[in-house]
Amino acid sequence: MQGDSAQPRRGTLYRKVAADLREAIAAGEYGSGGRLPAESVLAERYGVSRGTVRQALSSLRADGLVTSRRGTRRVVLGTTRVQSFAELVSFTNWARSLGEEPGGRVERLEQRSADAGESEQLRLETGAEVVVVLRVRTLSGRPVMVERSVYPVWVGDLVARIPADAVSHTEPLQEQGVVFADADHTIDLVLADADDARLLGCRVGEALLRERRRSTDPVGAPVEWSEDRYLPGTVAFTVHNSIAGSALARHHRTTP
Repeated sequence: MQGDSAQPRRGTLYRKVAADLREAIAAGEYGSGGRLPAESVLAERYGVSRGTVRQALSSLRADGLVTSRRGTRRVVLGTTRVQSFAELVSFTNWARSLGEEPGGRVERLEQRSADAGESEQLRLETGAEVVVVLRVRTLSGRPVMVERSVYPVWVGDLVARIPADAVSHTEPLQEQGVVFADADHTIDLVLADADDARLLGCRVGEALLRERRRSTDPVGAPVEWSEDRYLPGTVAFTVHNSIAGSALARHHRTTP
């Protein structure tokens, strides 16, 4: 019986250590590229065993925060954790994973004929009707991104029923049976236009980080073509390649 009760306690301890270290890394206490204290130092600091410290460090490594090289003190790689697929596709899930309060407001929603590029991305006939949404997204009340989403009409009709100030569109769409199963991402820079400047408080012509994304359902049918434009210094993307596959992660960035 003693062993059964000790195991949950050890699990709780390593999570507490990991959470504290995450906060310190996010606050820039160790700096990007800096080294964490040795395992023995951390064990003494938190009053836990080195095994518990190793579990906490393994959690940070899985989140993409520190290196995984053995025999050396862990090196800090960044200030945020690697994002899951759900967090990357959904701004709301991503923001919550950072401990930020997500927000959103629809500025414009219209139904019109798709242009050539939109028709190609959504696999629609040229001139088919689509629903276009212009939306500003916030982190803890601060505007950080302008979202331009284009939907097939059947999805757009569902979006139109969502309140303009709803925190999430992805969640209510999923509840209505729209499944975001796969996504292709293209990342580059774009110059801010008048809508970007008005909604983000930047200058027209200022460089913004752009993520273009096509999301498809489980059978490969496109359900969304979106272009997200981020203020500089608010987000970064990391690509990890391996022989087994690849992963894309979105990271929150803070500037002094």
